[in-house]
Amino acid sequence: MPAPKMHADEIDTDVALVRRLLAGEFPHWADLAIEPVVSYGTDHDIYRLGDDLAARLPRIGWATEQAAKEEKWLPRLAPHLPLAVPVQLAMGHPAAGYPFAWSVYEWLPGENANGTIDDLDQAAVDLAAFVSALRRVDTTDADPRPRGARGGPLAELDGAVRRSIEQLGDRIDGGAALRSWEESLDASEWDGEEVWVHGDLLPGNLLVVDSRLSAVIDFGCLNVGDPACDLQPAWNVFAGDSRTRYRTELQADDASWLRGRGWALFQAVVALPYYWDTNPGMIRQASNALVQVLAAR
Repeated sequence: MPAPKMHADEIDTDVALVRRLLAGEFPHWADLAIEPVVSYGTDHDIYRLGDDLAARLPRIGWATEQAAKEEKWLPRLAPHLPLAVPVQLAMGHPAAGYPFAWSVYEWLPGENANGTIDDLDQAAVDLAAFVSALRRVDTTDADPRPRGARGGPLAELDGAVRRSIEQLGDRIDGGAALRSWEESLDASEWDGEEVWVHGDLLPGNLLVVDSRLSAVIDFGCLNVGDPACDLQPAWNVFAGDSRTRYRTELQADDASWLRGRGWALFQAVVALPYYWDTNPGMIRQASNALVQVLAAR
């Protein structure tokens, strides 16, 4: 039985489609073995091509700008970063009945960060080094940040958070979630220099090789804004001493910490009602993050 669609207007893809797309535009790759990559990602289907490449096909219209964003910015950011990031090799065009632009990347080895890291304290240091390096990159000519995008003021998300908490009903402790959210809203807004933020540092977007962080992927939420946005892993990846280490390494003050917690809560409560019946991996991740956020109050 095929997996249920996550989005009402989601586009189906399969190995045969990928081969047709490759044959039409990149025939030198068309004879490679093609294997679907299993993940709980929400907006792209990934296919491994041979040993060294991956094809990335958007499932949904809102994801179609990500490849262009990564093509523009990752070559500029990568030389400054201590962990590997995706390397785009080619951009394909709509064809063979598939309506979106698609892309081919170098294959990045590793597993996602769900239970695959042996030393979370070291991972906190490694990820904080990545975030710190990203923050230091010059933001000149950065694209304007859309309203409600990662790195913006939490107030722009207030309606979405309240609606999601209401939709979840008794599936969560809505009162506790709302109190936590309001504490984050009440924190002082960021009044410093805006910096690069990845914006989506969830376990599924971190790769691990030999039990240690090796790469960061999925820069679709990349923006310039409040650095607190990239504190999300404190509740999505870390706990206890490793959470404290992550905060210490990034020198997060109390207001930034509250805003970061707000970003983690936002991601969790918005994802839960949307993917409740269609993406069990995302539900596990978001549910765990919400538990961690509410326990931290």
